[in-house]
Amino acid sequence: MRLADTARTALAGVRLVNGAVGLFTPEVLARRLGADPEENPALLYALRLFGVRTIVIAVQLHRREPTALRTALPIHASDTLAAVLLARRLPRRQGAAVVGISALNTLLALQARRTS
Repeated sequence: MRLADTARTALAGVRLVNGAVGLFTPEVLARRLGADPEENPALLYALRLFGVRTIVIAVQLHRREPTALRTALPIHASDTLAAVLLARRLPRRQGAAVVGISALNTLLALQARRTS
């Protein structure tokens, strides 16, 4: 398997897992971010939206849709920027995890695009 395929497959897998958690168990994701879902019910709605979007991206990557690799890099780069901005308001550990996952997704998208 080529490096591009490995990166694309890994990115699809990360996206599918994170999207499923966001869509089906947003409370888990909220708590991992250090938020109380009971005090922040609107956050659950936002996490479900994130989940749907993330699952759609994962499916597109898995199906090797041409637009998936073209749009993956700007989507993941903007997610990483959002994660950096969010991390400033989170406890250090949660902030590092959010930025790390987003940055890994961006690197995978870059690798998948470069070598495709």
